[in-house]
Amino acid sequence: MAIKATIFKANLQIADMERHYYQDHALTLARHPSETDERLMVRLLAFALHAREYLEFGQGMSNDDEADVWQKDLTGAIDLWIDVGLPDEKLIRKACGRAKQVVVYCYGGRVAEMWFAQNRSLFERQKNLTIVNLPPESTRELAKLVQRSMRLQCTIQDGQVWVGDGETSVEVERQKLL
Repeated sequence: MAIKATIFKANLQIADMERHYYQDHALTLARHPSETDERLMVRLLAFALHAREYLEFGQGMSNDDEADVWQKDLTGAIDLWIDVGLPDEKLIRKACGRAKQVVVYCYGGRVAEMWFAQNRSLFERQKNLTIVNLPPESTRELAKLVQRSMRLQCTIQDGQVWVGDGETSVEVERQKLL
């Protein structure tokens, strides 16, 4: 019998001073059996950084034809495709062909740096691709905020990002690689 996904509920308050986006989101996240708390929180962070009306979680972990987070327009065309982790270059190229904009949030420290270095020349060919590296210290701290039911606040201002649960606050640094 297959192990089922674990369901997490998150009430996420976003105050993005850079985009003038202030909204509360009641989110349901399904964590794939092989997904870590760290990856789950990076997906949630990616949602917060790009939040808008039709943004939603996809099944990117178990389905190569879907993003981890994405936004489609009313015709079904993909406006924004977001993957987290270290996706295969072929999958990124395929996503770039299907979406107007593709963003990858990589993490994992030295492993992420090696992944980018190995694929850099291939990535640079994609004009609609952005790759952002998240330091391992930040993603590990984010993972500590995981609970089955979460109340989180995300503040984005002057290039800085803070995620907190009322007791603990984590500053998340972002390094744009491409």
